[in-house]
Amino acid sequence: MLQSPFLPAALYGVIGWPLAQSLSPLVHNTAFQALGMAAVYMRWEIAPERLAAFVAAFRLLGLRGCSVTIPHKVAVMPLLDEVSPLARTVGAVNTLYWREDRLCGENTDVAGFMSPLLARDLPRETPVLLLGAGGAARAAAAGLQAHGFREISVCTPSDRTHVALAEAFGLRAVRWQDRHEAPAGLVINATPLGMRGKAEEETPYDFGTAAAAGRGGLAYDIVYNPLRTRFLREAGEAGWQAVSGLDMFHAQADAQFRLWTGRGLPSEARAALEAALGNDGARR
Repeated sequence: MLQSPFLPAALYGVIGWPLAQSLSPLVHNTAFQALGMAAVYMRWEIAPERLAAFVAAFRLLGLRGCSVTIPHKVAVMPLLDEVSPLARTVGAVNTLYWREDRLCGENTDVAGFMSPLLARDLPRETPVLLLGAGGAARAAAAGLQAHGFREISVCTPSDRTHVALAEAFGLRAVRWQDRHEAPAGLVINATPLGMRGKAEEETPYDFGTAAAAGRGGLAYDIVYNPLRTRFLREAGEAGWQAVSGLDMFHAQADAQFRLWTGRGLPSEARAALEAALGNDGARR
């Protein structure tokens, strides 16, 4: 691993295509500044056909770490020296880091997803309804099962894309139209429904249905922009507790920062994230 004299002491970044208004630079740069670390975190928009060239440059220039987002989380895996067992289980890498001279891949989305649940000490026998089947849903399934949750149902609006996820993790596949009848003390929105700029006024679950009303439980939205989605608003109105996607985003970034530096994110990073979302709703 070479270190160029023209780069800062430690250079980090995020790759994706496109990246739009990524909040990752804000979080990590705020942390570096607050801790007095000579490091910079940049935004690199890398087209899919340039991914291999980027990884080669990463090695040559001695870059210290990288966040990975859509569409590179799967494609980057064969380009690395080592991929953690957890990342292989999930089928995606969202963090690059060095272990001695080996370029490694990890998935911190699992730790990020589980962090607010573990803080609440949710009973492991709680039935779970997982809405969605993308990378975030896979991370959720892996984390839940690793921590002893066994009664997990999954569904998607297409009534197709969740089948492979159900088979891979041994989950119960349910039809979208039957989702409100599925047992659920924890309902997770791992779909884009409710996200700012896409489907902000939509929700994947109706907490006012006869089947869901009065049941109570925990509603967890991985969408964090806006902070208060329709999914969470209606859950609160129906008497459910709510977990914002902000908690997951911050926790997965904290796990990345620890891999890179051995230190946790300082409070200033969380404050900057909350201010950015509160002020202008910037997107990840």
